[in-house]
Amino acid sequence: MKLLEIQRKTLLYKSEVEYADFCLNHIEGCSHGCKYPCYAYMMKRRCGVVKTYKEWCSPKIVSNALELLDKEIPKYKNKIKCVHLCFSTDPFMYEQEQVCDLSLKIIDTLNKNNIRCTVLTKGVFPSELGNRNGFSNKNEYGITLVSLNEKFREEFEPNSAKFKDRIDSLKYLHKKGFKTWVSMEPYPTPNLIKQDLIEILESVSFVDKIVFGKLNYNIKSSEFKYNKEFYNSLTLTVIKFCKKNGIDYHIKQGTQNQ
Repeated sequence: MKLLEIQRKTLLYKSEVEYADFCLNHIEGCSHGCKYPCYAYMMKRRCGVVKTYKEWCSPKIVSNALELLDKEIPKYKNKIKCVHLCFSTDPFMYEQEQVCDLSLKIIDTLNKNNIRCTVLTKGVFPSELGNRNGFSNKNEYGITLVSLNEKFREEFEPNSAKFKDRIDSLKYLHKKGFKTWVSMEPYPTPNLIKQDLIEILESVSFVDKIVFGKLNYNIKSSEFKYNKEFYNSLTLTVIKFCKKNGIDYHIKQGTQNQ
């Protein structure tokens, strides 16, 4: 089914996220339907951009994204270190061909202007990205991975790609020589799911970087009696694992409390 289209006045913006530079969001909404809850949806609803979660889960293409990019690259090129795709949507939304096609064109356009990209998805990376002659070898590709349990994924990320499929597509890009990373955020508390963090870490021990962050805005998670101690302990586990395996790491603000 062809997605609806919208137009925007601007595309590139300087991100306020602690580990990012410039960013763009060329899709409005996300079909993955995450129920942590989804922070992007909460903000868009608060601003009146969308009214319901059903509307949010029906993504719309920014039809003039490539035109905006052509206009804005000369304006920001000397300021940009890299461009992140994406913080309020998913560039490789699972089984959304139109979204994936536009994302590939955007990455290609940025790369041809000597701008590297960092990419994050709960979907599956297209194999085309493995073409080192077509896309910059300075790009960095990442997946969100907070569990290996498919029942948990079906409950909290119902329309996203299976965890194993994400890992496999990331490992493919790693083998092709690209830098890869994992966002373990929002990591759930034990009253949502009991799991072994080490097992999850070992499944992605090939990556170059791990970002770890707590689950926010979830009532049940916030009610977990040992919330502070839990995240403090897991933060140390992540740091120890990364140091042992030569992996860079970033602990999101507010995850570790002294």
